[in-house]
Amino acid sequence: MPTIRQANERGHFKNGWLDSHHTFSFGEYYDPEHMGVSVLRVINDDRITPSAGFPTHPHNNMEIISYVLDGELAHKDSMGNGSVIRPGDVQRMSAGSGITHSEFNPSESNGAHFLQIWLLPNKQNVKPDYEQQFFAPESRQGQLKLLLSPDGRDGSLSASTDALMYGTLLDKDQQVSHQLAADRIGYLHLAKGTAQIGEHTLNAGDGMTFEAGVAIEIAGIADAEILLFDLPR
Repeated sequence: MPTIRQANERGHFKNGWLDSHHTFSFGEYYDPEHMGVSVLRVINDDRITPSAGFPTHPHNNMEIISYVLDGELAHKDSMGNGSVIRPGDVQRMSAGSGITHSEFNPSESNGAHFLQIWLLPNKQNVKPDYEQQFFAPESRQGQLKLLLSPDGRDGSLSASTDALMYGTLLDKDQQVSHQLAADRIGYLHLAKGTAQIGEHTLNAGDGMTFEAGVAIEIAGIADAEILLFDLPR
């Protein structure tokens, strides 16, 4: 049976510029029952006020994905990369042997809303790396689009992890499905809107874990934006 993680059950942190909900244990939020699913370690649902953000800080041995839902996020790192991430963009940073970076909302008037996702790497202390790609809405509308994979297949970003990350946009009556292999489990995060997964209705911020080998059936109800992770058992 799938296990539902409701939005209002998540950890919550708020200060003057950041409002963050944590699907899994993170920072000051510790819950031994929710330490991640397989190699999926973090999904933080972050909202940043105008002209604010995370100052330069370090990471290592983690695959870090930034997925913007609304607004813009400016990125700078110790590899010399600098970019602005907007809705439709997916950014992958392999922290590897060590990197520092900052994330900042460059707008003086609009908030930024994004997902910060951490995936455990399958190799330790690799050379840090960075990649960013735009996935047009039409490539995700009514279909599951592979956004990230270990080998960059089908135009996806490549990452040093055993995870596959798919994205989809579903209007009312649009449906997609995904078959998990016998040695793979799944996790779904509903980023926006409302969707029906089997007999369950999920709303923004909700998540669901799937057992190995099951067929995942997803139907849109209202402007759903969804990430689906196919993970090692």
